[in-house]
Amino acid sequence: MSEINREYKDRLFVFIFGREENRKWTLSLYNAVNGTDYTDENAIEITTMSDAVYMGMHNDVSFIITEFISLFEQQSTYNPNMPVRQLMYLGRLYDKYIDATKQNLYGTRQIKLPVPKLVTFYNGREDVPDKILRLSDSFSANAELSDVEVSVRLININLGRNKELLESCRPLKEYSWFVDSVRNKKDHGKMSLEEAVDCTLDEMPVDFHIREFLIGNRAEVKNMCLTEYNEAETMQLFKEEGREEGRAEGLEEGRAEGLAEGHTKGLAEGHTKGLAEGHTKGLAEGREIRDREKITDMLRRGKTVDEIVEFCGYPCEQVRKVADALEA
Repeated sequence: MSEINREYKDRLFVFIFGREENRKWTLSLYNAVNGTDYTDENAIEITTMSDAVYMGMHNDVSFIITEFISLFEQQSTYNPNMPVRQLMYLGRLYDKYIDATKQNLYGTRQIKLPVPKLVTFYNGREDVPDKILRLSDSFSANAELSDVEVSVRLININLGRNKELLESCRPLKEYSWFVDSVRNKKDHGKMSLEEAVDCTLDEMPVDFHIREFLIGNRAEVKNMCLTEYNEAETMQLFKEEGREEGRAEGLEEGRAEGLAEGHTKGLAEGHTKGLAEGHTKGLAEGREIRDREKITDMLRRGKTVDEIVEFCGYPCEQVRKVADALEA
């Protein structure tokens, strides 16, 4: 078995579907998603970015087969910004492809590029339906006038969802079963995450295609699950605490503003307006304070700026500002 030595931390999804030695599983996933029936796993050329040459950027899984280039991303937290991110990944991948195929981007001959297929697999806890995410949804106005559109298929792969797809790709179904089992054992079995992973590995049916691979890499699997679970838990904590603190501060400030304005415009009108304005302002301020505290905590626990930006979705400028303040 090949030695695992990555500069960044893989996700379990990437570990299963993004490795050269597992191209048969990658091909099975591609066939299931696209309704194709390719059989030659050697036809897949893995193109995932995982080096520092490209500004430290890395995507989850990307590969070329025939005339298509597929970008597969896995998310345990719903992120509506995947069209923007995948557009950035695609630009880097095309850059590498043009260089590797020695095509002249500035010549008079039309260059040839593989057709992009963009997919995000979601397996978080929220009930997120399958949908098409579009770049134009991010435009502030006049989206219909844009010369650029990017569409990403969001597919919910939690156990019990998209049964036909999961049945078409056994490794994907087994991965979904694994994630579901670990969650249930931790949430309802009162196990630690490490115990839940170990127990799930031990209970994995012997006919599972991914069983031998995961058990053979038990330590890596546990480390990846711990990282992913902590990130998802942290993101959920951000949302809950931000809502609660913002609501409390907004109500308090809104009540005060409402009383003051009520002296001139009437207690009822002033109170209502004050609550609304204060609630909005309180939410924003509460979120900013909580985000700063959480970013500080993650930095002190050894997370890098890139990791926080990648997994938590904070703007790079915001994270770097906190990091610079810590170093000062």
